[in-house]
Amino acid sequence: MNTIYLILVIVLFLTAISDLIVGVSNDAVNFLNSAIGAKVSSFRLIMAVAALGIIVGATFSSGMMEVARKGIFHPQHFYFSEIIIIFLAVMITDVILLDLFNTFGMPTSTTVSIVFELLGAAVAISVIKIISDPNALQINEYINTAKALAIISGILLSVVIAFTTGVIIQYFSRLIFSFDYEKKIKRYGAIWGGLAITSITYFILVKGASGASFMSDEIKAFIQEKTLIIIVVSFVAWFLILQVITLLTRMNILKFIVLVGTFALAMAFAGNDLVNFIGVPLAGYESYKSFIASGVPADEFLMAGLAGKIKTPTFFLLIAGIIMVVTLWTSKKAKSVVKTSLDLGRQKEGYERFGSTYFSRSLVRNTSNIVRNIESHFPKKIRQRIDKSFDQTPFIKKQKSLKSEAPAFDLIRASVTLVLSSVLISFATSLKLPLSTTYVTFMVAMGTSLADRAWGRESAVYRITGVISVIGGWFFTAFLAFSSAFIMGFIIYYGGFILIFFLIAFATFVVYRTHSLHKKRMVQSLAKEATTLSVLTNSTIEKNCTSNITQILSKIAEIYIQTIEGLSDENLRKLRRIYKEVEKINLKTKDLKDNIGAIINHLEDSSIESGFYYVQVLDYLREIAHSITFISKPSLEHVDNHHKALLPVQIEEFKEISEKTEEFIQAVNDAIKKQQYTELPNIIELQQLILKMVDNSRKKQVKRIKSNEVGTRNSMLFLGILSETKNLMLQTVNMLKSHRDFSLSLLKLVETTIE
Repeated sequence: MNTIYLILVIVLFLTAISDLIVGVSNDAVNFLNSAIGAKVSSFRLIMAVAALGIIVGATFSSGMMEVARKGIFHPQHFYFSEIIIIFLAVMITDVILLDLFNTFGMPTSTTVSIVFELLGAAVAISVIKIISDPNALQINEYINTAKALAIISGILLSVVIAFTTGVIIQYFSRLIFSFDYEKKIKRYGAIWGGLAITSITYFILVKGASGASFMSDEIKAFIQEKTLIIIVVSFVAWFLILQVITLLTRMNILKFIVLVGTFALAMAFAGNDLVNFIGVPLAGYESYKSFIASGVPADEFLMAGLAGKIKTPTFFLLIAGIIMVVTLWTSKKAKSVVKTSLDLGRQKEGYERFGSTYFSRSLVRNTSNIVRNIESHFPKKIRQRIDKSFDQTPFIKKQKSLKSEAPAFDLIRASVTLVLSSVLISFATSLKLPLSTTYVTFMVAMGTSLADRAWGRESAVYRITGVISVIGGWFFTAFLAFSSAFIMGFIIYYGGFILIFFLIAFATFVVYRTHSLHKKRMVQSLAKEATTLSVLTNSTIEKNCTSNITQILSKIAEIYIQTIEGLSDENLRKLRRIYKEVEKINLKTKDLKDNIGAIINHLEDSSIESGFYYVQVLDYLREIAHSITFISKPSLEHVDNHHKALLPVQIEEFKEISEKTEEFIQAVNDAIKKQQYTELPNIIELQQLILKMVDNSRKKQVKRIKSNEVGTRNSMLFLGILSETKNLMLQTVNMLKSHRDFSLSLLKLVETTIE
């Protein structure tokens, strides 16, 4: 039996490695967001600084490990066999949930996950004990309700504190430095940097020293006694260093501050969040050692030893830190999560990932009214001074000059976000509260972006919807983590050891499947990104435009033929598959159209005319996609609702039209690929033939309606498909003409340049 428990402890450590990998993929956004968003340096240097911070921070997390051992439940009331079940349920659930969130690029909280999983699994085992044992205690004696509520309330309170402090600190920082901050930084940069780095030093060294595994009690006592001296010396030293750097070199102090802040936030993250990944396995390891030393059977040995203070070996912390660093460098999922946060906090407007809701619209409208009322009470000169500080013109000019290398926001905001986040997290770590680093950094970033007026009238409702969606995802994480771990606890308890290995295999399968899904999504995303980045010159515009049109038209011809076949044969499975393809076509055309603004902004001035035709082509392409949607969807609904089949004569008419439609689209595609626009008259002639066929079918359908050969549903479907076929013909020829004008305008531009 002891061998089985040893295997289970090994399993806990294996899941810990997996948890470290998926956890860092999720939490990388916390410390990479600001440096990457502001583009302070090369990606490699940013990653190296963050990696160093993780290694150092890992050794500061020893004190946080107590949360996993006794923060959520009272271990002295559970037997070793029950403790192992709780820990296994937590780790298996955690790996699956975090990996799912990472796959879809949503920044969730590893702290909330682990806290509510521990709570769910502990409650499950407590309920089982109460049901099976008449002498069992009350559930509140098994669960450490006071500590659990303190942790949960601290996590929730951190959302409000982080957002509020982010707004306030960034607002006054922008008032002082404005967006045109280069001159002021030369004068006051050393003071600003000294305060920022001293704040980080105080909260990480002084407040975080108590949790450092490598520090002796004497050193910790010395740091606590000399706190004031350390703060003063730190400020003076950093002020002098930064002042010398300003006078003797051209180095940007803000970039240095952001890199130091990245190190500090990565360190604070490792110090606070490492418990989320290895706290449970280490608690399982300590439990196993106590169990082996006792010689008592597993279902009779109470885990009172976990209630005491246990020092975590530095070796384990360093190994965990190394795994986190390797993951940071190799994980592709981390980039997906970073992108979500950057999109919601970027300074410039553009395509918004999230939509608009009634709540976000009401909030923006009411807040705008309140702000206007408050501003009306300020003197005009003060309002003008404030508006000048928040004038984004210098930043916009810099973005335009840098083009694709433009940062999402500037260095002032990046430094505030990093320093404030690391201070808040380090302070919570010093209090041994497992604060959610995701909540803090995300809400600080959102607060600073709001104060920076990044949420303008063009984007505010969408950004607020996005923030609410992410916060809603956090609450959903809490519910899902609790319920999943609760169910997992019951399954493991009653399923036995064999089922445990089945669950591990299932978790491995889920991680593998989500990895495949994420890889596929990344390929699509990179392809889209490559297209967007390449459509910046005349030649690449034409190349990508032609490629997109021909691919979409070929797919639409295929969909049209298969829709008519599926409708004629009443093949529901085929129609469902076709409609999924239609949705992909719609998504692709929507993406192309949504990116028009960003592409045109990067075009050269000489490309304005060709840009106009490019916009026109995409407009027609979008209309074509709508037409095929209104052909495919009603056909699917007709068959799915089990309405009467088409008459043989209707099937024959549709077949003739679909054959000609395929021929027509193929001719258009050939003309576009080969740029043979002399074929346009022949294509128009074929279009007119199809339109006559459509009109003849309409007349025949009217006769069938009058003679009561068909019902209402049949008529609605048949006439609707004919109408959209006509639209498809008209919009396709319009698009061909626009593409012709587009190509000729580019050719003319090249000839003018040569002359």
